[in-house]
Amino acid sequence: MKTAITPTRAENYPEWYQQVIKKADLAETSAVHGCMIIKPWGYAIWENIQQELDRRIKETGHENLYFPMFIPLSYIEKEAEHVLGFAKECAVVTHRRLIQNREGKLIPASPLKEPLVIRPTSEAIVGTTFANWIHSYRDLPLLTNQWANIVRWEMRPRLFLRTTEFLWQEGHTAHISEKEARDETLKMLNMYADFAENFLAMPVIKGRKTENEKFPGAVDTYSIEAMMQDGKALQAGTSHFLGQKFAKAFQIKYVNLKGKQEYVWTTSWGVTTRLIGGLVMTHSDDNGLVLPPSLAPIQVVIVPVIHKFKNPQTIYNYCEKLAESIKGENYNNKPIRVKIDFTDDSPGNKAWYWVKKGVPIRLEIGPKEYKTNNVYLSRRDKNGKISVPHKKFIDTLVMQLTEIQRNLLKTAKKFVKQNSTEITNKKDFYKHFTTEKSGFVYAYWREDDAIERQIKQDLNVTVRCLPLVKQKFAGKCIFTGDKGGRLVVFAKAY
Repeated sequence: MKTAITPTRAENYPEWYQQVIKKADLAETSAVHGCMIIKPWGYAIWENIQQELDRRIKETGHENLYFPMFIPLSYIEKEAEHVLGFAKECAVVTHRRLIQNREGKLIPASPLKEPLVIRPTSEAIVGTTFANWIHSYRDLPLLTNQWANIVRWEMRPRLFLRTTEFLWQEGHTAHISEKEARDETLKMLNMYADFAENFLAMPVIKGRKTENEKFPGAVDTYSIEAMMQDGKALQAGTSHFLGQKFAKAFQIKYVNLKGKQEYVWTTSWGVTTRLIGGLVMTHSDDNGLVLPPSLAPIQVVIVPVIHKFKNPQTIYNYCEKLAESIKGENYNNKPIRVKIDFTDDSPGNKAWYWVKKGVPIRLEIGPKEYKTNNVYLSRRDKNGKISVPHKKFIDTLVMQLTEIQRNLLKTAKKFVKQNSTEITNKKDFYKHFTTEKSGFVYAYWREDDAIERQIKQDLNVTVRCLPLVKQKFAGKCIFTGDKGGRLVVFAKAY
């Protein structure tokens, strides 16, 4: 069967991923290694992610601000563990201008007194700033968030998944007590999980990271882990309990009710444009991108079919009236986003164009539909087309969009379930991951750095997280036989 994307997922999954992005016109590589140009359709998707997340973040009491992208090296050096974790990825500015040499070439000039690190993350500058802002218990909690770009040198880039520069939001908060900070950390993790499942239709597992996998400088890191269609895991968001490490490094203190100085407790949390890569690999098929209605920049596209019709304006007028009726309906408390494709390409080419871009509902309107007051409807999550009376379509449109959203989540959950297995011994564990199988493996494991590193070296498998679910009992570690093992999730990952 002919497909719009070649190769297919089964033939070459990594290349299929790149082709879906190309055919949907989401992004392309730039002249700078590891950087991408996000094209209008891709950026519209990011804007919808941003707008929905921003609303949720503000509803939890956080305020947006912005910190500079240049961070003095001395700020970064104040927290040793943090420095070591990002040192190899940092881009550093050492000069402040260019001059022309005798050969006419531009060369760096005027060295800076202190090198500036281009933001790999903002804990250092946030910590320094918070120390200036926080003086009393009345200043707490301090709940902030910023939307920004990040630079981390990436050796093996892949559009959206790993790029040298990417977009994200990062929350930073300071609190009076450890409990308050830990509650904040989990609250934001839960917000991310709800957003992923109910807006992106992407099922995730919430859990704690191991010592080897946690954020540099954090006391505890929590993540949401999603499964892609090749069975690999994608870390889709993180929330960090920083304890008092950064507070002590940057001297963030406050005077308590008794007049005594104490260090604050801090958190940070964030998601990135990597979510778009996750969307591609969670829902898309061999015909291109598939978008959940909640996220889609266009939820309904109308394609006039006017070939061999003497009066095309009649069809155009019908389509415009239909579009107005659609705009009068609300989905998720917003007018439905609709577009009419007035381009002069063939109906078949126009249909494939919107299939590849992932628009949830496509309507084709020709002379027959005009005469019978019908619409010819295709849903992106299903094969086939149906003819529906105009009025019935409008009356059921919101229900159809809701059904598509639910169907995508249901399908994704079913895939995760089918590709998750529990393993009870080391032999089967190694056999599973050496026979080119993937997916999530649940197994009991007693945290051990040496074993964790060995598994990664042998199989390129990591502990994705220790799920945040109450476990009825502790099991025997499948690697050592020791009692007191925790049920954890192992997988190959992006």
